[in-house]
Amino acid sequence: MASSDPTDPCVHCGFCLPTCASYRVMGTEMDSPRGRIHTLKAIDAGELELDATVASHFDSCLGCFACVSACPSGVRYDQLIEATRPQLNKPELRSCWQTRFRQLLLQVLPYPKRLRALLTPLRAYAGTPIQDLMRRSGFVRLLGPQLEAMESLLPKLAEEGFRDQFPHINPAQGEQRGRVGLVLGCVQRCFDPAVNAATVAVLQANGYEVVIPANQGCCGAVSHHQGQMEQTRDLASALVKSFTSDQIDPPLDAVLVAASGCGHTMKAYSEILDGGSQTDGFHCPVQDVHEFLFTKGLSKPFQQSLQPLSHANGQRASADQPLVVAYHDACHMIHGQGISHQPRQLLETIPHLQLREATEAGVCCGSAGIYNLVQPNEAAELGRIKAADLSGTGASVIASANIGCSLQLRRHLPATSQTAVVNHPMELLARSASLIGAKTEGVV
Repeated sequence: MASSDPTDPCVHCGFCLPTCASYRVMGTEMDSPRGRIHTLKAIDAGELELDATVASHFDSCLGCFACVSACPSGVRYDQLIEATRPQLNKPELRSCWQTRFRQLLLQVLPYPKRLRALLTPLRAYAGTPIQDLMRRSGFVRLLGPQLEAMESLLPKLAEEGFRDQFPHINPAQGEQRGRVGLVLGCVQRCFDPAVNAATVAVLQANGYEVVIPANQGCCGAVSHHQGQMEQTRDLASALVKSFTSDQIDPPLDAVLVAASGCGHTMKAYSEILDGGSQTDGFHCPVQDVHEFLFTKGLSKPFQQSLQPLSHANGQRASADQPLVVAYHDACHMIHGQGISHQPRQLLETIPHLQLREATEAGVCCGSAGIYNLVQPNEAAELGRIKAADLSGTGASVIASANIGCSLQLRRHLPATSQTAVVNHPMELLARSASLIGAKTEGVV
């Protein structure tokens, strides 16, 4: 009879080690997938107790799932770590500060109104010479590693990030091909609102009516990654309700998301909500926007509208001088959802855009939800490794389809590097089609 123990397929071959982000920077067996699986076996056998020391080795895991892609034996480490995370939230397994800090993050980040209230007084600081002076003076280091990490990720705050500017119905342009919903995300709508604006514009230009329910909340990804399942279910239920209300008629063809961390959690709603639904809790499929547009195909009028983008000096890209772009694979996109070629092929429709690949595309950048806030030292090292890898491509633009990755990369890309611009693929497509103005960072 086959064993029901999900750790049994692991043969300790070590194929997971070079792909594991935590093992990369910590170098200890206990901080690798193989080591954690061995630990789980020992706990189940009663040979080891889940105390604070043991729990710290599970907390060091980013949940990037690169090991799942690399494993030749089919070990579902993603399921193992997701089942373990709720146990790590026992107060005795973390210090009082660690517990309180995580609680604070989970009471602010998934709630846009609270996050905006917190950010409002920071508008006079973020992205100004004052912030630069505070960083150069070393004052922010006095805040401690976690708060310093929060400050280091703080971008200039656009006015559009403090309100949801979209109407409920955003009509299709030209012949209507379908009707979709769009999840705005929490951190994305506050810190990088241009991404949602570009996504809506691209969908409209491709013939899709975009429905955006008012006051939609968080998808639950942040709390899901931390094993806070009750909060995750509450957030997920509320989001599903906002997209399945009587106000949305006729039905949607799909509910779309432009942040890979959100998409990974939303595609697991059938398990999270215990509904057993094949439509992930919605009345239609959940899809990443790149996945959706690739499957449906870009409309002919949209493709015909695409023009070469410009270099930083304002010169249009050409066959002789293409705009070189490096696509960054977010972990919850490539490993969590199996989406890799779709965004690349959409980007390649832009004239005179040349894609280049990072050497270690599948290794995590260190963002991983709130990992770069609760494990700042390890995350910073991973950020520097990833930034150096992407800079080494010689690209002048990095395309990133996850808000956490984008903030992490912008933090760690050296200011002296020619690769200092990070854009969402939807922003690049929207700019190429002249759907948005010059506000898109780094693209003129």
